[in-house]
Amino acid sequence: MPRPRPLSARLRALLTLPAFALLCGCDMVVLNPAGDVARQQGDLVIVSTLLMLLIIVPVMALVVLFAWRYRESNKEATYSPDWDHSTSLELVIWSAPLLIIICLGAITWVSTHLLDPYRPLSRTGPNQPVAANVKPLEVQVVALDWKWLFIYPEQGIATVNEMAAPVGRPIRFRISASSVMNSFYIPALAGQIYAMPAMETPMNAVFDKTGVFQGLSANYSGHGFSKMRFKAHSLDQAGFDAWVAEAKKAGGNLDRAGYLQLERPSEGEPVRRFAGVEAGLFDRVVNMCVQQGKMCMHQMMMLDAQGGTGKAGLHNVHHSEDKTSATGTHMHGGKSFVGELCADQQDVAVGAKPQTARPVKQATLTGAGLKQPSAKPTPIAPSVASETRPRPFS
Repeated sequence: MPRPRPLSARLRALLTLPAFALLCGCDMVVLNPAGDVARQQGDLVIVSTLLMLLIIVPVMALVVLFAWRYRESNKEATYSPDWDHSTSLELVIWSAPLLIIICLGAITWVSTHLLDPYRPLSRTGPNQPVAANVKPLEVQVVALDWKWLFIYPEQGIATVNEMAAPVGRPIRFRISASSVMNSFYIPALAGQIYAMPAMETPMNAVFDKTGVFQGLSANYSGHGFSKMRFKAHSLDQAGFDAWVAEAKKAGGNLDRAGYLQLERPSEGEPVRRFAGVEAGLFDRVVNMCVQQGKMCMHQMMMLDAQGGTGKAGLHNVHHSEDKTSATGTHMHGGKSFVGELCADQQDVAVGAKPQTARPVKQATLTGAGLKQPSAKPTPIAPSVASETRPRPFS
């Protein structure tokens, strides 16, 4: 006679029942999205799961069937100790998974191209193509430590930890980061996409119903990562216009100096709005040249493509011994940086001759962190010389 279960075990089993009741109230946002792209991604998850269940369910059922049919007490079961092969059974075992893999591969191939985040949207919903005269809403996104910055160049505003978009209008996100890699993710809108410093990653999406949805970072980025959350508002056109008007009423202008203050690490940052944004700020964030006088990455690459600036370029490395430069701009930890060579901080034209701040004296020229070489080469000790000779392979 089996022993009854102890009271503690039965109480633990009863305590798990309310958990199942609470799960019934969960909002499975990935399978109940508010955007056409996310809805197609959710359908892909469902179809893939059903295809895999075509194998999993029969296998689990056959495990139970074989265990029952060929149990020790069943004397009527066929006993074939010398059986080792069946062509028909081999065909069933291998053909069914192969067909499912082919179907999954075809679906994945098509969906990967149709749901490419770089691909402009061709529709806002089933049987709802994007009109030719509709211009996508551009939203520039910067992942900071540990908050989100949204810049609307068309509207001339910026927000922190809050974004909004009109329902039914395609959105083109331009995503970057200030320091470390993050992952921009609004589950109700589209899949996640990485935000990386010195890079710009686009993503195209659209809301197809109004509401307030959760946005977050899906990639660990440090101590304040868990608080990198924001609200994404899907509004009608009138509501979006009112939201933009409220941002303009907030006042303030986000310029380069303000951005350098904003990008300093902070947690639990409240929603902030700026009525104006300095032109080209996002491009400077991507090119890592927000600091006053710092050369942009695209300028540096252009100079490198033209052959570099030679020895004169060594004189263009500026050193900041404290955290504030001579112009009063905050510099990160007193690091060295390459200064701009262009007049009025404009881009270097193709074929243009770089302009140095002042002439360079060749006699006192030194490399980055290297002492000026002496006239005579330093002799190498015999023991060291023998160690540096190439040795044959053993």
